[in-house]
Order: sequence, then C-alpha cells, then structure tokens
Amino acid sequence: MKILMLGWELPPHNSGGLGVACANLARALANAGNTVDFVIPCQADYSEYNFNVIPIGNLRPFCDYGASAYESTYVEEKIISNQNLSIRDIQKRYCDFLTNYLKTHRPDCVHAHDWLTFEAGIIAKKQFNLPLVVHVHATEFDRSGMNGGNQLIHEIEQEALMIADRVVAVSEATKRIINERYHIPLSKISVLYNSLDESFSSKPYVYDDENYQYLETLKSDGYTIISTVGRFTIQKGLPYMMRAAATALKENPKLIFIFAGDGEERNSLISLAADLGIEKNILFTGFIRGEKLKDVYTVSDIFVMSSISEPFGLTALEAAHHNNVLILTNQSGVSEVLKSAFCYDFWDEQKLANEILQVANDSSAQALAKTEVETESNSLSWDKVAAKCLKIYSKICRQ
Repeated sequence: MKILMLGWELPPHNSGGLGVACANLARALANAGNTVDFVIPCQADYSEYNFNVIPIGNLRPFCDYGASAYESTYVEEKIISNQNLSIRDIQKRYCDFLTNYLKTHRPDCVHAHDWLTFEAGIIAKKQFNLPLVVHVHATEFDRSGMNGGNQLIHEIEQEALMIADRVVAVSEATKRIINERYHIPLSKISVLYNSLDESFSSKPYVYDDENYQYLETLKSDGYTIISTVGRFTIQKGLPYMMRAAATALKENPKLIFIFAGDGEERNSLISLAADLGIEKNILFTGFIRGEKLKDVYTVSDIFVMSSISEPFGLTALEAAHHNNVLILTNQSGVSEVLKSAFCYDFWDEQKLANEILQVANDSSAQALAKTEVETESNSLSWDKVAAKCLKIYSKICRQ
C-alpha cells in the first residue's frame, strides 16, 4: 500500500513525543512492506529511516530556533526572524507543496498527524478525493490545560475531524474529548495506543554516571530521586507537582526532584521552588533529548507524570523501560494501558505526596510496581499499531 503521511517533525530534530510517535509508526508500516512517503516542513539528515522523508523546503528544523510544535498560543508570531516566517506561514507553504505534489503522485491513502498538518489533509480529501485518516495526538483543549485555547486551531481541528474518513485517537480519554468537545460520533473514532520508541529498546546505551555523580552520591546515602520530563506548560500540571514535593519533603527530606525540560513556566517554577523553601532539593536540567534523557531515567527511582490532560504520555513508557516506578495522573492516556502504575488526580497534591512517600519508604512496593508495569509495557508494540492502522486504511479505501 502507498501511504502518504503528513507530519511536522521527526527525531532527532523534535520538540516532544509527536515526532517520536510519527517516526515509529511510519517505520513499522514500512517494515510491513508498505511504501511510506513522509512530508515534513524542514530539511535535515533523515537517512536513518526506512521510509521516504520529503521536505517541503530548505528550512532548518524548528527546534533550532527554539520553536516548539506545541506552542499553539504563538502560531502567528515570527519564529524564524531572518526569513520573517511564522508557523502559519509555514503551514501555507506546506499546503501549497502538497497541492503540487498530489498533481503527479497518487497514494492509496493520506494520514495527517495533529492540527499542524490537518489543513493539508483537508486539501488531499477535498481537492483530490483521497481517503483521509486524521490522527489526534493532542487536541487544543489538551494543550491549553482544558482552558479554551486558540480558536483558530479549534476550527482547524473541527473541520479535519468532520471531513476525515476515519479519526485515530491515542487513548480513550482523547476519544472522549473528540466526541464531547467536537461532537464527532464515537463510531468514527479508533483508539491506537502508542508504544515505546524503538531506540529505547534496540539501540546500545551506556549510562554516563559523570552527568549525575552528585545524585549518585546522594542515592548511596539513602536519597530517592524523583523525575518528571516534558514541556513546562500549563498542560503538564507542574506547579501541583512542585507543591506535592514540598509536602513530601516535610516528612522525608531525603528526596531529590528532577524537572527535565523547558518552556514558558520555567521561571515561575523556579520561583515557586524558592517560595516553598525546597530549592535545594530541586534540579532543573533544561531541555534534553536522546542519551541525556536516558541518563535522567537511569538515575531516577520514581517517574511522575503530573499532566492536567495528557492524551498518551510516551515518557512514561520510556521511564518504565529504565526501571522507574511510575506515578501517573488519571488524566493521562498511558494510565489506561499501564494499570499497575500508581495513579492520582492531577489536583490532588496530598495524594501525590503520599504516593511518593509510600514508594520511597517501601523497597518491596518499589520492586512489585516495577515488575508489573514492565510486563504491561512489554505487551505494546509499534508492529501491532501498524497492523491495526493497515486495517483502517483498507476499510476506508473500499468505501
């Protein structure tokens, strides 16, 4: 089958999990014998992939400019100042490129990932009558912490969801949001859970203990390391986690919290740690990826996902692979498949503090939680996701 994928970023030039999920799905589909053409806005070295990456121009990856695929508040601001380009400008270029591309290429189906490429998918459906799958990795409601968001993006999502032949959601929670907020029939939405990034399970990795020698020394003295990884945005619920950390530290001062990432809430989180008097127990790493991200998981004992609304949450699978105990919000999609993880509601700071203390103080609870979550995470695979995707493609191509 010839599959045209419309995406916004691919590792190693990515700002989060969207690119990781897209890359792994495309790779699995290609492994199954399909031809996958992946259109992307930026030019870079993507020779590692077994599918065709088609850049629309010679722009460098947006993460080089400090721009994130998730900062939907700023889509009309200029992110590439020397070329005076915004996300909306680049989306127009993307749509123009796809229009010309489809005049000479006809795939069996088109698969568009997230709002950034939905308009291009709409063109493929309306102008070229191609079967269209729209894949929702996050809605604008998720990105805004369920507080409204960018109306333009809501309109793009609404039109794409309505016109698509099939909608794919990354969790039942996302499926419910699509149904309740955008009024798309449940019968039109399929749930395909993400799996672990191939590089975390197949590529050789050696922990660089020099990066966290200080933390290793503290661990040998009985400290427990708790980490969280992601963008510092309202969606991630990090102030709740910071206050829970302060509560836990009152009972157990031998806790160190790693906040790995960056974003608009960075300065306010630093100030909050100082105001709570816990700055000596908080470590901010800045934005990291690749091997340095694996080092964070390796040094950690507990991983917390504190999101207000997390459609899936690939970082939880990554942390589980590195033998972390998981504490996840009930508002995360990944908690639907990792049922052995500790869970709490994002606003319940006391429960999060209690769960951190329970794991830190009970080695037997740690061992049991790690074993059960590892079994659950190992049951997921991108090959299974690709097989389900192919069934969706086949069905809509027959319509």
